[in-house]
Amino acid sequence: MIKKILVLVIAMQFTSCAELQKVVSQLPNSGGGISQEQIGNGLKQALDNGIKNQVTKLTSKDGFYSNDLVKILLPEELKAVDKGLRKIGLSNLADEGIKVLNRAAEDAVKTATPIFVNAIKNMSFKDAKNILLGEQNAATSYLKNETSTALYSEFTPVIKNSFGKVGADKVWANLINKYNSIPFVNKVNPDLTGYVTKQALQGVYTMIEVEEKGIREKAGLRNTALLKQVFALQDKI
Repeated sequence: MIKKILVLVIAMQFTSCAELQKVVSQLPNSGGGISQEQIGNGLKQALDNGIKNQVTKLTSKDGFYSNDLVKILLPEELKAVDKGLRKIGLSNLADEGIKVLNRAAEDAVKTATPIFVNAIKNMSFKDAKNILLGEQNAATSYLKNETSTALYSEFTPVIKNSFGKVGADKVWANLINKYNSIPFVNKVNPDLTGYVTKQALQGVYTMIEVEEKGIREKAGLRNTALLKQVFALQDKI
């Protein structure tokens, strides 16, 4: 899916629409060319791969926590909490606080797939064309634009529920109470649900972009005939 699905922005500076269409028509295909529908379906397959191959990894144990690309760290306002707890010998509690935030995200991401599937199904050829002529992460950007609002609404209650499932609510209630009991500190009452929701979503899009880049740059990751055919267009530019 992917810009270099078909074309780089730089390539656009040197390739007219007529020249691009000429390249499209010369792609190997049983009909002698590649149709708009095939281009759109190829982009959809690329996004499907991103979900199947990358997003599902986030739902496994330590899917977030052990992945430096998406690991959820403490927001700026809670770094003082982390530092304060470590100063009074509660490093283990501080470490557990970070871990359970990631556990909640791992649990919540399991709900993302249906929303992504709907966004991919609704992709028009105009969308596909914009992706084809867009930036290197154009496919991921499309999906982000189409799903972020729905996913945020979906994730917020799920994250809240996941906090309870993985024990994050109790860990953080204890952690915040411990910190607020330290003399002379500024007491905190952070919105961890909102923060983890945003971080979980960003992690999802980050991993889809990883797959998008891989398909663009590595022919071996084009695991269907359609992906090979559609992405051959980018290779010709």
